[in-house]
Amino acid sequence: MNSLQTIKKQYDESIMHNFSRMEAAIVRGSGSTCYDSEGKSYIDFGAGIGVCSLGHAHPEWLKAVTEQAGILSHISNLYYTLPPVELAELLCAHTSMDRVIYTNSGAESNEAAIKIARKRSFDKYGPGRHNIITLRDSFHGRTITTLSATGQEEFHNYFFPFTEGFRYAPANDVEALEGMIDDTVCGVMIETIQGEGGVKPLDAGFIMAVESLCAEHDLAFMVDEVQTGIGRTGKLLSFEHFGVQPDIVSLAKGLGNGLPIGAVLTRGEYSEVLHPGDHGSTFAGNPTICAGGCVVIRTLTAPGTLERITEKGNEIMAKLRAHPAIREVRGLGLMIGADLVKNNVGEVVKKCLERGLLILSAHAALRLLPPLTTTDAEFDQGLSVLFSVLDEEAGL
Repeated sequence: MNSLQTIKKQYDESIMHNFSRMEAAIVRGSGSTCYDSEGKSYIDFGAGIGVCSLGHAHPEWLKAVTEQAGILSHISNLYYTLPPVELAELLCAHTSMDRVIYTNSGAESNEAAIKIARKRSFDKYGPGRHNIITLRDSFHGRTITTLSATGQEEFHNYFFPFTEGFRYAPANDVEALEGMIDDTVCGVMIETIQGEGGVKPLDAGFIMAVESLCAEHDLAFMVDEVQTGIGRTGKLLSFEHFGVQPDIVSLAKGLGNGLPIGAVLTRGEYSEVLHPGDHGSTFAGNPTICAGGCVVIRTLTAPGTLERITEKGNEIMAKLRAHPAIREVRGLGLMIGADLVKNNVGEVVKKCLERGLLILSAHAALRLLPPLTTTDAEFDQGLSVLFSVLDEEAGL
């Protein structure tokens, strides 16, 4: 097996340096445990940045994608295939949404959502009503348009000109949001928890106010569930916590359990907006990936599964809050952020890696996005590593 240094050298020579990689070459995984090229094991509290919702090499998921790949791996959207229909029926049956359009990633899902909102407005009101309000500290993707939709100034650089038509309201400020709405606005897009922005949950009252303002002004109420969706927060979709009903919902990450897929869920008149030629993708709705997605949805909607995610999340957050090295803990379910007293999240992430724990950061916050199927033993082992690092940082 190639060593870490050999793999690093190969990367440096052949792959563009657009990521800062940690000092480990992960070669295989099982459940919530990964192994590197040197044979060292790690508990995975990152799940590929919230992607591996069922963990690594989940047996039923692996069986589904392997069997489908052996039958028909791809044929394009020029023909009917069964797996994307089965997945769409599951998504609609377990949510309040009516129809699905497939993409390949979270950014592409948000692109499609933006197109749906703008075309619906154009069809109903004509040109000039195209602006979409997003929130400061939001993150919606890395395409030119979704970078423009992202409410973080640090991302609005280098790639000029960015797509026009976005305004950024401060999170949880209803008055400011209302002041931005005029007859050029067609929709509002939010994340219920701003994951890349630092794991910052929105206030329930603000989320409900967004829904109300959208209804009042006939705007598309759009929820970006790329990171918060697919059971991550203890509900299949995070907006269910707040009793609201979006018109458009974007998904990706956990839906594919490691394979690239995105989806946009729509309801009502928003389900009738796109016609042949308005939007498309060669790989979207790939039958192999959709076969795996069906296993993801069936597994997470099995009795007691979402409830356990909520219970484990509450248990972990309580343990984190009790540690003197942690200043604040935020989150829902197994989407957890923690601010550290010393504001040294980078050093903590590095030390955790050295001791056998894969964990994430988001700005100054420590971020936990473990597989939703992580066992109690794996949670205990991972938390033991994390707390040993935090004890050292706190001088305990």
